[in-house]
Amino acid sequence: MKILITGGAGFIGSALVRLAVHRGHQVVNLDALTYAACLENVTIVATNPLYQFVQADIRDRVAITEIFVAHQPDIVMHLAAESHVDRSIDGPADFIETNITGTFNVLEAARACWSESGYPDSFRFHHISTDEVFGSLPSDPEVQFTEDTPYDPRSPYSASKAASDHLVRAWHETYGLPVVLSNCSNNYGPYHFPEKLIPVVILNAIEGKPIPIYGDGSNVRDWLYVEDHADALLLVATKGELGRSYNIGGENELTNLQLVETLCRILDRLRPRENGSYYDSVTFVTDRPGHDARYAINPSRIREELGWRPSLRVEEGLEKTVRWYLENENWWRPLLVRQGVGKRLGVYVDKKDSQ
Repeated sequence: MKILITGGAGFIGSALVRLAVHRGHQVVNLDALTYAACLENVTIVATNPLYQFVQADIRDRVAITEIFVAHQPDIVMHLAAESHVDRSIDGPADFIETNITGTFNVLEAARACWSESGYPDSFRFHHISTDEVFGSLPSDPEVQFTEDTPYDPRSPYSASKAASDHLVRAWHETYGLPVVLSNCSNNYGPYHFPEKLIPVVILNAIEGKPIPIYGDGSNVRDWLYVEDHADALLLVATKGELGRSYNIGGENELTNLQLVETLCRILDRLRPRENGSYYDSVTFVTDRPGHDARYAINPSRIREELGWRPSLRVEEGLEKTVRWYLENENWWRPLLVRQGVGKRLGVYVDKKDSQ
């Protein structure tokens, strides 16, 4: 089976590439190699005859069409996207162009490939999305996102992903394109680009820098180990019911403050400071505009229909993640000089509010 994975040099995409090749699938990794991409993420499979890398931007419709014609995939797993909320606040245009127009280009190339191949029953288009399209939840632990939760995106990023979800569903309903969708909770693990919360905490701590927490740290997220997510994605792509969406969650809710406290305890044990705890470096900073209070996924559909559950509890996964960053400075150190890394982004101030 040949799988074309868009965004396969990114964080989640590379975990999926590594797993798919390990399980014997032919993989074509299509990536534009923008600032957050890193081909070192897939070094372990780079020389495998099942693996091939193609550099292209999903905003380039001609290039994407040519790649589909050349490779004729059986399954398309579409992850290529701009994904950092803070960057979407500062520069929403890239998110509209990549996440919406880019998804349209991939859908059209996939539709042409499927039709010109005689509409094979085995063809699948799997769109990978986020729980952020659902908006924000109340603090009640009994209330969670389900696949039927109405969309209510609050940031340019989540709005662009919501739009791409709607496009995929429309291509299924209008053209019959065989699609499945998935919406995941917050991922973490090895190869996480160092602008997201968990790597920022780990790297700032070991570099002796302040550890920033937005607002009062009460925002809640459900944390999903990236390799568990990759396993679920392959399952949805190959076994999911066509036209259906699946919420993929880690079943590990923590406030941002609890998350940072846990990471600091792990660091205190694995690489103790000379004086005090890493938690002493925590600094509360101005909250992000429109910061959703809580995300939590109800994963009962994927559990009941496909038999999937996450393998790691968050404490175990966080320790594995901290150990990986401590042992792989040669991976993350060069990334710290990339554009915007280490800077506070997404601090939009309405001029009316500042007067």
